[in-house]
Amino acid sequence: MKISMLRNSTGRRRTPAAVALGAVLALTATACGDDGSGAGGDSGAEGSGTGKIVFWDNNGGVRTDIWKEIIADFETANPDIDVEYVGIASTEYQSKVDTAIQGGGLPDVGGVGAAMLAGFAAQGALEPLDERLASSSLNGKLNKDMVASLKAAGGGDETLYSIPTSANNGVLYYRTDLFEKAGLEEPTTWDAFYKAAEELTDAGKNEFGYTIRGGAGSIAQALDAMYGQSGITSFWDASGEKTTVNDPKNVEALEKYAGLYKRVTPAADLNNDFTKMVAQWDSGTIGMLNHNLGSYQDHVKALGVDKFRGIPQPTGPGGKRVQVSNPVDGLGLFKSSKNKEAAWKFIEFATSHEENSKFNKAAGQVPSHTEAAKDAWISEAEPTKLAAQALGDGSTTIVQLPYYLPDWNTISKAENEPNFQKVLLGDMSAKEFLDTLADQLNEAQAEWTEQNG
Repeated sequence: MKISMLRNSTGRRRTPAAVALGAVLALTATACGDDGSGAGGDSGAEGSGTGKIVFWDNNGGVRTDIWKEIIADFETANPDIDVEYVGIASTEYQSKVDTAIQGGGLPDVGGVGAAMLAGFAAQGALEPLDERLASSSLNGKLNKDMVASLKAAGGGDETLYSIPTSANNGVLYYRTDLFEKAGLEEPTTWDAFYKAAEELTDAGKNEFGYTIRGGAGSIAQALDAMYGQSGITSFWDASGEKTTVNDPKNVEALEKYAGLYKRVTPAADLNNDFTKMVAQWDSGTIGMLNHNLGSYQDHVKALGVDKFRGIPQPTGPGGKRVQVSNPVDGLGLFKSSKNKEAAWKFIEFATSHEENSKFNKAAGQVPSHTEAAKDAWISEAEPTKLAAQALGDGSTTIVQLPYYLPDWNTISKAENEPNFQKVLLGDMSAKEFLDTLADQLNEAQAEWTEQNG
């Protein structure tokens, strides 16, 4: 595929890509296939299947301990292979990989979630994995929907560039002890959520009803709150050309949500990414936290299982639950690797039954290996069990985010997170913020459509 570089009015360069849509547990992602040349023209080599490989963790610091445990297991089973672990914070991972694609220094294996696949695949950085999977012991053992989701992320030819490790889902965590003390019903509806946020707040005592994410990763969480309240079920209008993010109902929802800041939330929320937000909730007296399945074990360690619950996102009028999609995570083999055989062995091992179960139990997420998904800990981890039920019983409608746009991560992070902070501070209206976001998304969609027909 020939990829042309387009420049918009802000000077940002774009790399549109071919795409097919797929979904798993309401978790959808898309992207573009490469042109076969490999990152920087380096097609790598199979290697001897022994020696050293380098692994980049796309959630370093958060998942470091479990990955080091899996690496130790792998090196015990494969004494002729050494794995160098490099943990990279999730907020820095994409830019580090993009830099390495252009300048060299990519690892052999790295975390490649669906949300980043479009950009990496469009630059020809990833090795196709279909044939390797077909001849692997993993064949037929991975969740079909997760595989389909990541295949869709490979481009219009349905090439698989990442082996799924896990699926995630949004969760509303709340302090059961604080709710019981205040005589509040659990926040299963948005009305109950807002009522609890108000009644659990006593700023003078440093007690707050909610913690809002204002730092890195804030946009997706804000979108989740917007669509959850508005009840709008599609990211694009009927034409497929205009986004619904700035629909008046979403504007109203964001105004109400952003209005929580500093009134019923800590002032520190303005700059909090998920790690700071989670740590703040775990160590303080804050009633509610929106995050995902990934922080469940952190809450268990900090609070025990009796002081909190993790439930699906609140429902709107009529019991309708609407939430935005979360991307499937996975492991990719970089095309420039000089030891692809050993790198593939590591991917196979890490996504095998025992290791995939171990990883997801630590992460609190849904395993990709079908046998791991049947392990006992799934039913013992209430948020994971409830999330699976909510996604499978017809009560939840998913708004699929446009991960297939190569510029999605840039638009939803670097270009708009500072603007969202302005909304929280009252320096920008919710309408102005969403109109700006909509203009960027509509332009990106038009460019993608022009490239792909």
